[in-house]
Amino acid sequence: MFEGFTQRQIATPEAVINLRQGGHGPAVLLLHGHPQTHVMWHRIAPRLADHYTVICADLRGYGDSSKPPTTPDHEPYSKRAMARDLVEAMHILGHERFAVVGHDRGGRCAYRMALDHPKRVAALSVLDIIPTAEHFQRTDMAFAIGYWHWFFLAQPYDLPERLIAADPEAFYLRRGRAMFHEEALAEYRRCFTNPDTIHAMCEDYRAGASIDMRLDEEDQRARRRISCPVQALWGLKNGLERWYDVLAVWKDWAHHVEGRGIDCGHYLAEEAPEETLSALEPFLAKTMRA
Repeated sequence: MFEGFTQRQIATPEAVINLRQGGHGPAVLLLHGHPQTHVMWHRIAPRLADHYTVICADLRGYGDSSKPPTTPDHEPYSKRAMARDLVEAMHILGHERFAVVGHDRGGRCAYRMALDHPKRVAALSVLDIIPTAEHFQRTDMAFAIGYWHWFFLAQPYDLPERLIAADPEAFYLRRGRAMFHEEALAEYRRCFTNPDTIHAMCEDYRAGASIDMRLDEEDQRARRRISCPVQALWGLKNGLERWYDVLAVWKDWAHHVEGRGIDCGHYLAEEAPEETLSALEPFLAKTMRA
């Protein structure tokens, strides 16, 4: 996997970020979801590297990026903190303006980055998410049952950590493993069995239910919107389209929104890489190479 890419550890002021970089051209930052690592992009990144400089990073707390100590308000695992790491890492790599593509938790970091650093983010593609506040504000039984792990992982330390550590594979692979490449699955397993990573991932969700929610609500009240072009893609076999008008939600958050559902479940880049690329490549072409 990742032939032609180089792996680096970038020391930012708050965290060391593990990443791979390959290709040439305008920069595109790819951000993974829970409980994965940058390896989830192994079917997408090499293709994009034909036209772009592609950076696949582990979020702080995940993979081989560092896991800073937390605080009572969970700010070190907020999406704002994660975005700070990655903006600084991109600066160190020489990329002052770039596109961001984020799946799942990486998508939450990506849209926060676009809101907090509008001069740095040229285009944003989010995979299988709507903003965090929109989920919590609209929570009903269907969402609570479908996304029960949001409420479980956000419970106070150390209840979820202890329960997950008893059998992490049963918890993290409860959706199945058939869609994952064996090498990628081995990498996910190596990371999600690490107790420090389990704790950091719980902190990610605790931040989601507290500081991330507050920051989103502040943006809503201020009517702050994402200024760059936004693409939303989602899995038709997952729950998002059943619960929400996905594009309508994103149009409340951004000035320029497009996107569609893809015939797969939650893991678009691994379940349906060709269809994901067929949507992503034209979007990047018109926003990054015009």
